[in-house]
Amino acid sequence: MNVISQLFPLLQATRGAVPASPIDLILGATTVTQVVLAILALLSLLSWAIMFGVWRSLAKASGSAEKFWRDFERTPRIDDVGALAKRSKPSALPKLFMRAMHFVADARVVNQQARERATPTTAEMPVAQTLSGSQVETLHLLLDSEASDERDRIGRFLPWLATIGSVSPLIGLLGTVLGVIDAFLGIASKGSGNLSAVAPGVGEALIATAAALSVAIPATFGYNIFASRLNRFDGRMESFNTAVIALLVREGRI
Repeated sequence: MNVISQLFPLLQATRGAVPASPIDLILGATTVTQVVLAILALLSLLSWAIMFGVWRSLAKASGSAEKFWRDFERTPRIDDVGALAKRSKPSALPKLFMRAMHFVADARVVNQQARERATPTTAEMPVAQTLSGSQVETLHLLLDSEASDERDRIGRFLPWLATIGSVSPLIGLLGTVLGVIDAFLGIASKGSGNLSAVAPGVGEALIATAAALSVAIPATFGYNIFASRLNRFDGRMESFNTAVIALLVREGRI
């Protein structure tokens, strides 16, 4: 406590001194400016944490998808693909394939039950091998919905990144305006308008704008990059859905 009590007057004295570096401007800044800088620092940490998390999730999902896609292309029969999906680690493409197979199995059972009710004397007829056009369209919509859910799960924090990129400059501008107002009030109270009296206050105010830009620029770059990669991953899932339906049609399952 003695050391802090001795340093506090020194810090107070340096407030009135001419700052020699940006660090001096921050240490000697007004409370409003320091609060703005603290908020920007928290937003910066949050944006980098989001970028790291999205990068990790996308890298994992894309790697698993590419591996399963290669194995899928080398597997000619639908039953072999089913066995491959059961052996694979839980990821987007195996989940989509298993969802499609469950839907096809359920739809064929429903079709058979409908035929039995319509013609009770033909109960021993084999299960219908094909689905109706509306059922195929429903399968396509279902797979698209599953792919959209997976995309939303991976990119659920990207809107926060976009928000940080757009809001940070406004917060910095607010800190700059308040700092300039405080600087001019100090000039008016001291009755001095020379450059040495104006420059420290204006420099302190501009620190908030510089800090805001250092937060907004990486966040905006990160959002655009990861949104583009997420769109490519979404396109890969859509292509896989089409390939699964084509394989089912080729083998007469739908």
